[in-house]
Amino acid sequence: MADRPQNPPLSLDGDVTTELARNMERDLVFVMRFMGESQYLMQSHFHDFILRELAATGVTAETHPMIHAFAERHAILLRDFVFSGVSLSRQFRVEEMEKLTRDPMIRVDVWDQLRSHITMAEAQFRGQLPELPVILESWKAPQDPSGNDRK
Repeated sequence: MADRPQNPPLSLDGDVTTELARNMERDLVFVMRFMGESQYLMQSHFHDFILRELAATGVTAETHPMIHAFAERHAILLRDFVFSGVSLSRQFRVEEMEKLTRDPMIRVDVWDQLRSHITMAEAQFRGQLPELPVILESWKAPQDPSGNDRK
């Protein structure tokens, strides 16, 4: 495969990280997230709940040996539904977080994390480029019946 030209680095004005930082006041929110044991407790609750409800309809581990896998999968979905709803119901704007934490560097920290993750995502994509032509073959425009490419 031929070497492809390197894209020139973006100027500060064209940097997506800087553009995102400009939108922080309007678009960035901090949300609550339950972690650790709380995730397990909620998932266990729904797992037991699902098994009880199914048993009331006659569906048990004796009649359906794989029911625990079904219950586990659906318990995770219900757990995520509950925690997503709770986290979306209370959001904090960046200005509120700066006041609460008395940390004037939050915006800088977020900018640094954005830049770092964008760089990693771009590097990961570039690492996949050698395999993409084969994968994207099915995305090509179909040929017309005369054998000419459609454009």
